[in-house]
Amino acid sequence: MSDSNSTATSSSASPIWLYSYIKLRFFNRIRRFLRSKNARKRPTPSDHFDTSSSRTAKVISNNNEATMAGPVLEKQSGDDHEDDVLGLQRAVKKLHFGVCWEERELAAMEIGTLAKEDVKVRKLVGGLGVISVLVSMAASEVVARRRAAVSALIELANGTYTNKALMAEAGIFSKLPKDINILDEPTRHQFAELLLLLSSLANTQFPLSSLETLPFLVGIIESGTSSIETKETCLGALYNLSTMLDNAGNLVSNGVVEALLNLSSIKELSEKALATLGNLVVTLMGKKAMENSAAVPESLIEILTWEDKPKCQELSSYILMILAHQSSDQRVKMANSGIVPTLLEVALLGSSLAQKRALKLLQWFKDERQAKMGPHSGPQTARFAIGSPLGSPVNPREAQQGKKMMKNLVKQSLYKNMEMITRRASASGDSSKLKSLIISTSSKSLPY
Repeated sequence: MSDSNSTATSSSASPIWLYSYIKLRFFNRIRRFLRSKNARKRPTPSDHFDTSSSRTAKVISNNNEATMAGPVLEKQSGDDHEDDVLGLQRAVKKLHFGVCWEERELAAMEIGTLAKEDVKVRKLVGGLGVISVLVSMAASEVVARRRAAVSALIELANGTYTNKALMAEAGIFSKLPKDINILDEPTRHQFAELLLLLSSLANTQFPLSSLETLPFLVGIIESGTSSIETKETCLGALYNLSTMLDNAGNLVSNGVVEALLNLSSIKELSEKALATLGNLVVTLMGKKAMENSAAVPESLIEILTWEDKPKCQELSSYILMILAHQSSDQRVKMANSGIVPTLLEVALLGSSLAQKRALKLLQWFKDERQAKMGPHSGPQTARFAIGSPLGSPVNPREAQQGKKMMKNLVKQSLYKNMEMITRRASASGDSSKLKSLIISTSSKSLPY
């Protein structure tokens, strides 16, 4: 009996001791913080004046009043800062020891407001055990409680690596809702904004796993009810994750490639989607997923026609170059999809970088039937004619006739595409420049 009584007594005393210890640590930290602030405060003039000095103060000139206004304002700002610290002290105390959830929700909102205004408050709060409490509140099914916690976490994560790492260690990724349909649009945007901030850990030494975040991010960008702003925020998080090649396998297996290809056709989201695809296409799994997609290469060729989106043209031509390099099947698919006329248009009217990439692709398509892909520079001209016996050179006369025939075909293709480009430009009233370009280049072959 005595053993059981002692066990019960120790178990009941344990929480009391733990709460006392937490309170002691909290107040010690606040006391040190206040002392450091008071030590840095500039001394203000004494407020103790005798009767004669107070009479003299009434006749002070306007210049002297303006001179004394500086210390007064400094004192007021110092008092405001002390009020903020005291408010933070009360908010943290309510968050830890509040008697009801409504009190804790208000405390979380107050912490978020104070952290938004002062970066020093963010760093101080991170060491007071607040983040783990907010992370547990973010998993609540009560909408107001969850939104208050996520909003505070966003402010605490802004610009502080330590707080981001503390949130990841507290299990914020495992607290993400499994079904995004239960979330309203403002809550979705809050979670997306928080994940965008936390995804920057992928570029650090912190071991950030993408497995728990990807289903949530993919669910939002594939949802028809999510706003453009929320999807754009999720794309930023996916881009940060794609910068680490080790995450490529998880991204591909969670259907990110297909989702990004669908979003790339939306002009407001295309640039970020293409930038993420550009990070994935250089990996084996990412390139394979794009090659097997039904949207490739048609969707990427369509983006090349967006004259008002030069950055999207550059990113799309880059992805097409990676896919076409050392892949005869992909080059055939591109040729059958009508890529050559589009590349000619980009080579004439695109940005400097887009022109270079378009010309490189055109060079690869030029001798596709007679060349083989080199390791770095694309298809190279074969050393011997394909139909000659034992690799002997062809008749010089036949070679000359073949060159003339090839030039005629190139000219015909150039005239045809110039006419098509002129018709497109005429609709926008800018045909004079193109007509002069046609006159100056009509007697030339393609500038490979």
